[in-house]
Amino acid sequence: MDQEKVLDEFRAAGALLEGHFKLSSGLRSPVYLQCARVLMDPKRAERLCAAFADKLRATGVEVDLVVSPAMGGVVVGYEVARQLGVPGIFTERVEGEFALRRGFEIPSGARILMMEDIITTGLSSRECIKTIIEWGGDVVAAGCLINRSGGRAEVGAPVTALATIDAPTYKPEELPDSLKAIPAIKPGSRGLKS
Repeated sequence: MDQEKVLDEFRAAGALLEGHFKLSSGLRSPVYLQCARVLMDPKRAERLCAAFADKLRATGVEVDLVVSPAMGGVVVGYEVARQLGVPGIFTERVEGEFALRRGFEIPSGARILMMEDIITTGLSSRECIKTIIEWGGDVVAAGCLINRSGGRAEVGAPVTALATIDAPTYKPEELPDSLKAIPAIKPGSRGLKS
């Protein structure tokens, strides 16, 4: 699946939005990718995650376990794990830090794919990877459906993205006039109401 087909899937799901958005990172952007809208359709999720799994396999990376950060990575992590034929678990925030709960464990030395839905700054990916390493896992790859940083976000492992776009982000105090003229909304899951 090429990049334009991936973006077409997001468009068809009403998940590629334009306007003025507050991102979970605190940054602002004229582009928002609402991955939950894409993943709510099981057939679309299966198509995208199968394409991602094929792309990862083509890199030669082998994994024993997929670990995702909650909340955004849970569905995509599950489906990628299913496509790869390995277990999938997730980290979740406990007092502001990622942790493993629900009886999840990472076997020492397990080859891990850290799987996200969208990478913007890479912060949640880095936090998830830190938790994986603390549990003794070997993060052999990081993955996402869309890397919206243009490939610049550093996460601490080689990144495989199904699609890479360069969606601009701005600090709130450095907005261009075009965004200043539009009220900001927060369509995501953390911080403010959608």
